[in-house]
Amino acid sequence: MTEHDKAVRLGPKATEDEPPAEIHTRALTLRAMIPNAVTAAALCSGLTGIRFAIDENWGAAVVAVILAGVLDGVDGRVARALKAQSRFGAELDSLADSLSFGTAPAIIIFLWSLSAEPRLGWFAALAFAICCALRLARFNAQIDVEDQPHKSLGFLTGVPAPIGAGLAFAPFYLWMATGMEELRNPILVGIWLATIAVLMISNIATPSWTSLRPRRGIRLEVLAFVGLLFAALLVEPWWTLSAICAGYLLLLPYSLLRYARFKRRG
Repeated sequence: MTEHDKAVRLGPKATEDEPPAEIHTRALTLRAMIPNAVTAAALCSGLTGIRFAIDENWGAAVVAVILAGVLDGVDGRVARALKAQSRFGAELDSLADSLSFGTAPAIIIFLWSLSAEPRLGWFAALAFAICCALRLARFNAQIDVEDQPHKSLGFLTGVPAPIGAGLAFAPFYLWMATGMEELRNPILVGIWLATIAVLMISNIATPSWTSLRPRRGIRLEVLAFVGLLFAALLVEPWWTLSAICAGYLLLLPYSLLRYARFKRRG
């Protein structure tokens, strides 16, 4: 789920005189259960990735986390379409994100590579899981804060948790695509994992769907690009995922420049 969608799931802002509706509700409505069921499915998918990793079925483990990311991007939109936003849904989503995009990737990468250097590798895995949890906690704490410079200009603060999980697997994508055992080196993978962890809790402006909204004149071209990207995922999934990671990382300095330009204008 995008951070905007997660904020939407909180529903109208509560006041001291008007607490959230869930406090007075003993059971979730059927309409509210649907997006929460999608969130639960995302949680199960992410944690099932750990089970695949224990069996050394690395490809299935990573795909399970990616599927969790897809489901996470759906549940907020389902909640908004059904007008089923709730504080319960937002809290469940944060817990699911922490497990699916923090704990699961950390354990999978530890079992795949970092276990060769168990002490330093475990610290890198812990750093990633903890930073993911800290990022989600910071987001929840700032939902009702009106003064958010990045958000007001259409940017996010730091790398979102699902994207951070996808970036963390970049060495694995390249390893699957090339078969180069050097990409499994625990020192290099540990440094990479720690770098992504820092990006998740950083204060840098990162791209959001709002900041990347295409102009009307090129939207057909964007649709064609998305179709080709999907085809590439089917034909060469690991190379395509590697390219997506590289593309996102290239967008970071572009977002910083755009944000600085907007700030100067403001």
